[in-house]
Amino acid sequence: MKSLLTLALLLSCGALQAGEVVFYRCTDANGALTVQNMPCPKGVQQTTKVMQAVATPAPVFVAPSPAPAPAATVLPLLSALPHAPLAEAAKPPAPAPAVIRKPLPPLFQCRTRQGENYLSETGDPPGRCLALRVTGLDGNPETGAGEACEIVRDTCTAVEAAHHCATWKQRVRDAEAAPRSATSTGAAQSLQNEHQRLQKLWDNSDCVEPT
Repeated sequence: MKSLLTLALLLSCGALQAGEVVFYRCTDANGALTVQNMPCPKGVQQTTKVMQAVATPAPVFVAPSPAPAPAATVLPLLSALPHAPLAEAAKPPAPAPAVIRKPLPPLFQCRTRQGENYLSETGDPPGRCLALRVTGLDGNPETGAGEACEIVRDTCTAVEAAHHCATWKQRVRDAEAAPRSATSTGAAQSLQNEHQRLQKLWDNSDCVEPT
């Protein structure tokens, strides 16, 4: 509004002589427009307009000196600004790693010569030395000297595939209860370690249904 008023006053100024008058339109970096009869300050966008001056005398009006235009603010290029680290977008929590299910080792139902049954992961258990009674030359066991044993091997049969998982599950349960009937601390610890081994195999096996 102030710029238009200045233009009107300049057009009605009687002190001007006949001829051409140049007006300067100055636009600063903030978009503010100023119209004046002198070149714009350095750094301000300038356009000019030539108009015919009034030939007839008119009352003299002395326009107040325009306030100096504010110095143009030179904005630094974005590339010259220091780059602040951008905040990383919130990432969804990483999914839990999938558990790789493995088949359990095969099981064998074994039987000792004394009629005891047990489960084994091998179908060919090592032989055991069964002590023999030593007698003297006269056949008297009381006069026998030395020791002797017979190497015996347990007989084992593979557990059928249809009962494989169920048999393994029962084996883990039996191993969990075994330390409670141990006769010594060392035996209990050994049985407990065996239970932990079997439990880990079971937990990572394909016999466990995924939750």
